[in-house]
Amino acid sequence: MTYEEFKAFCGALPATTHVVQWGGADVWKVGGKVFAIGGWHEERPAFTFKTTEISFEILKEEPGLRPAPYLASRGLTWIQDFAQGLSDEDLRAYLRASHRLVANGLSKKKQKELGLDQEDGEGWVR
Repeated sequence: MTYEEFKAFCGALPATTHVVQWGGADVWKVGGKVFAIGGWHEERPAFTFKTTEISFEILKEEPGLRPAPYLASRGLTWIQDFAQGLSDEDLRAYLRASHRLVANGLSKKKQKELGLDQEDGEGWVR
């Protein structure tokens, strides 16, 4: 996935906002909470996202992936794809899941304000 494709995909998810912070990283949020970060690692795009504990345990051992610097060292389940360790399809699925994890963690009131209070058939807010 190119950096531009990453930005377009994150921007198309429901109720997202984008800011540039932390030294020029593209930070994607839902309800004010981070769900994805785009940056660079040795001149290549690096994409960081939140995962479940099970996914974290599996993904951290895969080539091209690692526990996200700073976030994972604080006990958070965030993975960084720094060398295209995931196919574009899998990366999109993990970014979508990260968005859902963060959105589902918002208060019911906030979900409703953002129009995220409807389930998508899989038990996730849309």
